[in-house]
Amino acid sequence: MSTRPTGRRTRAALALTALLGSAALAGLPATTAAAADGAVTVQYRTGSGGATADQSEPWFKVRNTGSSPVQLSQVKVRYYFKADAPGATYRFACSWAVRGCSSITGTFGTLSHPTSTADRYLEIGFVPSAGSLAPGADTGDMQLRFHRSDWQTLRQSDDYSFGGTQAAYADWSKVTAQLSGATVWGTAPEGNDPTDPTDPTDPPGDGGQTLFDDFDYTSHTDPAISAHGWNVRSNPGGPGVPGAVWDPSKVTFASSGGNSVMNLETSTAGTASSTTHTEVLTRSMKFRNGTYAARVRFSDAPKYGPDGDRVVQTFFTINDLKAPMADDYAEYDFEYLPNGGWGEPANILYTTSWETYNPDPWQAVNQHSESRRSFAGWHDLVVTIDDRAITYYVDGQHFGTHDAAYLPERPMSINFNQWLIDLDGQTSTVPRAYDQQVDYVLHVKDQVLTPAQVSARIGALRGAGTSFVDEVPAP
Repeated sequence: MSTRPTGRRTRAALALTALLGSAALAGLPATTAAAADGAVTVQYRTGSGGATADQSEPWFKVRNTGSSPVQLSQVKVRYYFKADAPGATYRFACSWAVRGCSSITGTFGTLSHPTSTADRYLEIGFVPSAGSLAPGADTGDMQLRFHRSDWQTLRQSDDYSFGGTQAAYADWSKVTAQLSGATVWGTAPEGNDPTDPTDPTDPPGDGGQTLFDDFDYTSHTDPAISAHGWNVRSNPGGPGVPGAVWDPSKVTFASSGGNSVMNLETSTAGTASSTTHTEVLTRSMKFRNGTYAARVRFSDAPKYGPDGDRVVQTFFTINDLKAPMADDYAEYDFEYLPNGGWGEPANILYTTSWETYNPDPWQAVNQHSESRRSFAGWHDLVVTIDDRAITYYVDGQHFGTHDAAYLPERPMSINFNQWLIDLDGQTSTVPRAYDQQVDYVLHVKDQVLTPAQVSARIGALRGAGTSFVDEVPAP
């Protein structure tokens, strides 16, 4: 919001202990006669079944049907397609994988003998850290995708390996699998041997690394909080009431609806010295483009005491302002004001994308969207950032899209905080306190997910028993 005189948050040092989580899945029953040809089979479904699409989404599971373990680094899977133009180039991406997108590689190649349905292929491989498959086990979901480098619409209905009606996983012989260099699954387009060396035509994709935390901690002193890269703020400064304290002890953890939640409490008795704010933020500024999501419970009324304080409840990403009006500053906010503030008389939710600002005299360059109604209760908040725009969603519905002029130039931290703009909204000296709760946070590097894909990702992580994972590399 271009006129509000908000202070800036204090940043932390660049440090993070990254922990990589994975989940083991139970094997599926053997159902394919082709399994006799080798120890690996491939199941396929499409995440995008239209004849044309912005991107093709071949999703796979690789299954070990043999009697001994299979090293995934020895497995190569090829998906065959027809290029949309002779000079078209493509980019690979991993949206989600049970074993982690960082364990999967994708490289494009050309066929020696083009056919009417295939002249290129996408070859999927695995890094050594992907581990092995026990007999009867599979990799679990590998939700992969590729698109034209220029993001032009691609036609997939004429692609050899594409199955437009394949909405559920099933054995798929139109992709091939090699194990230690030998073809053990599927049939390549006529005249093409899948054991030919990879002939790269396009650069491999990147991104897809995930940060997920469901805030399953015992207290603000739990050593796992710091080990997972979070800082519970205690240092003084803005934003909010000058002289207020940022109190780590007011960040607590509990269970709600079967999930662990983080609670941020802000309280006051009408004076600066009695006012406490709360904030939790990543110590590392390593997050830039991609998808950010959190489930947050906003509160309209205090949990005790008189109502009316101009409280701000937030989920945002930010980096540091190196100088007034510096053009490499970035900040992307969800800010809920249950009692108004900044000239607003009542509850309002802002999403704001910042280019820069000058703290004194106040000058701001940003773009915002707003909704003037109550947002009390739980809400799914999603913001996506790519090279074209910043897009905000609330509860699966589009909330606002902001222009490319506000895209980030540097990585950022991920933050939650709750604070009072001032003490003018409620002048009573009777103590009162407000709660903001957070169920989970998710970031997927360099991948734009829909709200539905975010929900599916959260369900898969929790279904696999994952409470924390951080695959996002340091900048």
